[in-house]
Amino acid sequence: MAEFRTEVDGDVAVILWDVPERSMNVMTLRGLEDLAAAVEAALGDPEVRGIVITSAKKDFAGGMDLAVLARMKAEAGEDPARGLFEGVQRIHALLRRIERAGMDPKTRKGGKPVACALPGTAAGIGLELALACHRIFAADREGVRIGLPEIKVGLFPGAGGTTRLVRKLGAMAAAPFLLEGRMVSPKAAKAAGVIDEVVAPEDLLDRAKAWVREAGDAECVKPWDAKGYRMPGGAPYHPAGFMTFVGASAMVTGKTHGVYPAAQALLSAVYEGALVDFDTALRIEARWFTHVLMDPTAEAMITTLFLDKAALEKGARRPDLAPAPVRRLGVLGAGMMGAGIAQVSAAAGMEVVLIDATEEGAAKGRAGIAAALQKAVGRGRLPGERAEATLARITATAEYAKLEGCDLIVEAVFEDSAVKAEVTARAEAAAPGAVFATNTSTLPIVDLARASGRPEGFLGIHFFSPVDRMQLVEVIRGPQTGPEAVAKALDFVGQLRKTPILVEDARFFYANRCIIPYMNEGIRMVGEGVPPALIENAARQLGFPVGPLQLIDEVSIELGARIARATRAALGDAYPDSDVDRVIFAMEQDGRLGRKAGAGFYDYDEKGRRSGLWPGLAVLAEGTARPDTSPDLSEVQARLLFVQVLEAVRALEAGVLKDIREGNVAAILGWGFAPWSGGPFAWLDRIGADEALATAEALEAAQGPRFAPPELLREMARGGKRFRDSFAPAA
Repeated sequence: MAEFRTEVDGDVAVILWDVPERSMNVMTLRGLEDLAAAVEAALGDPEVRGIVITSAKKDFAGGMDLAVLARMKAEAGEDPARGLFEGVQRIHALLRRIERAGMDPKTRKGGKPVACALPGTAAGIGLELALACHRIFAADREGVRIGLPEIKVGLFPGAGGTTRLVRKLGAMAAAPFLLEGRMVSPKAAKAAGVIDEVVAPEDLLDRAKAWVREAGDAECVKPWDAKGYRMPGGAPYHPAGFMTFVGASAMVTGKTHGVYPAAQALLSAVYEGALVDFDTALRIEARWFTHVLMDPTAEAMITTLFLDKAALEKGARRPDLAPAPVRRLGVLGAGMMGAGIAQVSAAAGMEVVLIDATEEGAAKGRAGIAAALQKAVGRGRLPGERAEATLARITATAEYAKLEGCDLIVEAVFEDSAVKAEVTARAEAAAPGAVFATNTSTLPIVDLARASGRPEGFLGIHFFSPVDRMQLVEVIRGPQTGPEAVAKALDFVGQLRKTPILVEDARFFYANRCIIPYMNEGIRMVGEGVPPALIENAARQLGFPVGPLQLIDEVSIELGARIARATRAALGDAYPDSDVDRVIFAMEQDGRLGRKAGAGFYDYDEKGRRSGLWPGLAVLAEGTARPDTSPDLSEVQARLLFVQVLEAVRALEAGVLKDIREGNVAAILGWGFAPWSGGPFAWLDRIGADEALATAEALEAAQGPRFAPPELLREMARGGKRFRDSFAPAA
């Protein structure tokens, strides 16, 4: 069945995009062929005055099927770059054919008007196709987003979107869409100049047809094909354009530190393309796009952030049971975490009972949710009626009896085993059939489940803070947790439109098991006298969004001290972090508890903004740090990377992780592990297990047993194996 089909309405050919057996259109090789055939037929039909390209589905398109790029690469054999470049150029030729629409190349007359009607979301090549049309109409529907998000998976718009958007808006105005991957509403897209008209959904197709019937030759000529065209904001050697490009280069370097090749390649394509004619600019764009596709960073990011993430969200690790959506949710604890869980759950359509120790505490939690919703309304991020409906679904109370009828209960009280045991017993008595989940971040599920009368229905659901913004959720299976409880938890995460990973029970589970050593290594280096700025900048130059010292300020030094004491009590003589505790406890004693206290490893101004690293950190060093004794940047970076990567391998070795897809996705979404790498296991595959083993052994000799290579890493190195091949299902 064709992926594009044509329906003729009098003198207008309506080309409908409708990929079979897909809820949203994506561009495939078959789709490109079908679109080319439909366009040629319409342009060659003398009875057709013009064309409207639209979708038969609710949305227009979700982007490119990335298998297209893989197939181009594979079919080229020993010269994959050539295959990619020529394949991209064929896409350019098709969109250029739509753009010129049969006009005379000299007079620029005789072209047929082509409109694009977007009934819903248009992302990636969906918008690139629209940009090649002469006028873009979008339906004014809630939830619709329009943009070019390719940069978020290590690519940039390579089907002409980069060249067209810059020529349409200018480099400065196009930057948020290209360099940030910003997706906006139809009204915001029109205000930015990305699209031309926003109309009522029921009028969309009629309005597009009417424009096609009325449009003349002038409306069919794109600005960059018209004589005398000048780029908005100025080209690179125009006085205004010069400053724009200098600023853009500095911004990209400052944000990416050179570890994200797509951003730099995009900027190069824009800069070089702005100096030449449009068709040459498309060729330049294709060359830089091919360059990015040949870089291992793009493959790693696409695999982890697109393919693996999507597989986990679709239930790759879910037990094969009937769907078990949550209809009525109980949340125990109306503090920041509990209120956040209640808010996102109510926003997803669930009835929520928010329980706290007192009526005042419960009311305060609900009031905080109301304030957060109103803030979103005020910023234009949420319609007022949706905010009201969300709040109306939340019942705040101290009465456990109101949990009756809940099919899932999430406990988010203070991180204390005795407190958790008490609320578990009370909640299970009120709702005996509910699955019970604890939101603990550190306490083993096997210990907490002892308070449950139904351990088969007890598990962990670990949210990350802030709940409304963080996409990752850890589902932790205890030794007695049954498959029904796991299915319920994973379905719940899916209802929230978050990304789940399923891990086995162990202290710190997976994410915190890797995050805590990262923070600890930064703190340990402070105690050694390593300049704090070197530590923080070393992390950022690896691509981490925040350094370890800033991260613990955000998490809370007070919480770090509490976890340290609990871990020391549990491990006894095996506790490995006494040198870290020396720094943490000194900070705690000085009242420097992190950002929320206005003082931590960083100083903060009266508005809570960081004003710089605290100069007093020098007194926490064991000796006086001197510039000539500071470690090399590479040494600091190796310590920060390997202390996490080796822990991820230990988690896999211990069976906490069963699938490296979860390890990679969780590392990036949970704590920002160098997204360019594709995650710790993708990075190990990139450098090779033998090189990783040699580095770990050198670090162990210099720094101690925390860098001791796991036996699994030695095994992988001996066999020349890749983690992807050994611990992930075949693609």
